[in-house]
Amino acid sequence: MKFRPCIDIHNGKVKQIVGGSLTDKGDSVSQNYVSDKDAAYYADIYKSNNLSGGHIAMLNASGTEEYEATRRQAFKALETFPQGLQIGGGINADNAYEFLEAGASHVIVTSYVFREGQIDFKRLDRLNGAVGSERIVLDLSCRSRNGKYYIVTDRWQRFTDVEVSERTFDLLSGYCDEFLVHAVDVEGRKAGIDKEVLKILSAVPYTVTYAGGVSDYEDIRIIRETGRGRVDVTIGSALSLFGGHMDLVEVLRCIR
Repeated sequence: MKFRPCIDIHNGKVKQIVGGSLTDKGDSVSQNYVSDKDAAYYADIYKSNNLSGGHIAMLNASGTEEYEATRRQAFKALETFPQGLQIGGGINADNAYEFLEAGASHVIVTSYVFREGQIDFKRLDRLNGAVGSERIVLDLSCRSRNGKYYIVTDRWQRFTDVEVSERTFDLLSGYCDEFLVHAVDVEGRKAGIDKEVLKILSAVPYTVTYAGGVSDYEDIRIIRETGRGRVDVTIGSALSLFGGHMDLVEVLRCIR
């Protein structure tokens, strides 16, 4: 079990948001925290603590002015901690290599590899051809519907027809180096983790990071025990770096 740090960027600012509140309209989001520090500041903290493998999430829709401001901040973080951070948000086969050249260790992809609610294997093949599966993280972030969990795309607004299951992980494992899963229904709410999502991840024999709802040190213990030490974790809004009450040093002590 490892701690995977995060830098979430929206409208050119490092923020922590309520995950399900994202829309395509620039400022339309429920915010937990807006930092007065830039993305490079957080990248330097992670670098100083040797915390590689974290992710930068660019939360704006690509092609917008807001996305460009967010992208500039992301590149500052990559420059500060080269090969130490992954990056996602608007990534596709045509632009993925650009982010790797800028210093990302991996690109994180969701929306690009789905079309009309299904996995688009032609796009997956294109992405693999562009950067190689060893540089790809597939984000299978999900929401609950009718008692099951389905992958959601387009800043977590749109349901696909693809269920988060062992079969789905098996199907996609040859196309990526690892997986990232946000439990979107609890993301940013600091009200506890989604144990049902965690149970699914605990049965997966691949490198996977859980994100969403971590609110205290007890949640770390639950993730360790339920995930049998194999599921990594990221913490956002509850972390003191982002206005929460969980101290980074204590988080690392609990995990190590």
